Amino acid sequence: MEEQSKSAKQRGVLFDVDGTLVDSTYFHTIAWWQGFRQQGLDVPMSSIHRHIGMGGDKLLDRLLPLGTDEDVRQQIERAHGAIFSTFWPALRPFEAARELLQRCAESGLAVALASSAHARDLQVLRDVLDADAWIDCATSSADAAESKPSPDILQAALERLELGPEDVVFVGDSVWDVQAAAQLDIGTIGLTCGGISEAELRAAGALEVYPDPRALLQSLNGSPIGELANRPKA
Repeated sequence: MEEQSKSAKQRGVLFDVDGTLVDSTYFHTIAWWQGFRQQGLDVPMSSIHRHIGMGGDKLLDRLLPLGTDEDVRQQIERAHGAIFSTFWPALRPFEAARELLQRCAESGLAVALASSAHARDLQVLRDVLDADAWIDCATSSADAAESKPSPDILQAALERLELGPEDVVFVGDSVWDVQAAAQLDIGTIGLTCGGISEAELRAAGALEVYPDPRALLQSLNGSPIGELANRPKA
């Protein structure tokens, strides 16, 4: 469907995609790990996983030795993209992810995908979700000067929908998602299906935490999303 530059809806839900709606976090971990190994760098997968959800530039800032040559950084990032693309056929949406987007849209809420993925990866993720009928807009890394945990991606989504921070809820799976939203005073619902614990998401400031999209869908009416949908219109 053709995306509109604005939504007539007064409230909305922003969704991270990788690890939140699509089961891709560990594929990213493996792709980065192999990219590091190609440059002779032995970075533990556990360390990589904990930084998934950041933009690739910031992940490299955290995990590479200080003063690493820019060419090495670029080769690792290119390798990550190439290796991750080999996993595209294996990507699957989490159970009920599509239905969650549909339910939000049918509740009168605008739905935005606020992803730090590159445009081509985001298109693959959207194809996997097969939910464009219920998505009002989507942002990618091209829409942000700074990647998560900077809030640029979320700000871009707000501008596309012409909504304020008080009019939306964000759903994400990483502490970087929660931190990015907090900078704009957007409330965040955390999902643990990306591999980050409930305790860590709550400590970062998540309003509520659920195991996965299905659990959120089952509790939607009593969640911050339900409260937003039921708020009297201005």
